[in-house]
Amino acid sequence: MASPRFAPTPAVDTVRSYSSPPTVARPWSPGRRAEVEGFQPQGEQLGFQGPDQGFALTIAEGFRPRLRLHEGEHADDAIRGCLGIALRRASLFSRAPVVHDLTIAFTIWGFLASAPADLVEVRRLRFAGMAHPHHYTEARALVDMVPEATLRMTPAQVEAAFPAQWRSLVGL
Repeated sequence: MASPRFAPTPAVDTVRSYSSPPTVARPWSPGRRAEVEGFQPQGEQLGFQGPDQGFALTIAEGFRPRLRLHEGEHADDAIRGCLGIALRRASLFSRAPVVHDLTIAFTIWGFLASAPADLVEVRRLRFAGMAHPHHYTEARALVDMVPEATLRMTPAQVEAAFPAQWRSLVGL
């Protein structure tokens, strides 16, 4: 930028050149407290990580009109309980949730077809109040009880096994 005409300038200007700073900054390292080194930790009550898990909420809302609920059951409870199961299945395949994950979760608990009376009683107890945020422990227990073998099945295989084998599908 040019200086204004009224600003005094020395007859002989010193030439400016680059000079390095007196100290060199330390390089960044990932040594923060919350930094996860390697893979995500696994274990009881830790959940199952995967990409774009929030999209499962949008998919689950599409199931709301199709849910077969009995007296004392609520759609929000059914969605919250089955959502974790669907997310666990999606994370097994290292991908975002798809409609088949939720189809399997709702099918094994009998929300998409007529369910046997004993399944409805078990379901009513397990899903009661599940939509409330304070029931995280119960939601995690519900997700952890479903066997991995069930989650690796196709929707057609689950449909063929339900309702005759519903106890083994849910892990009872």
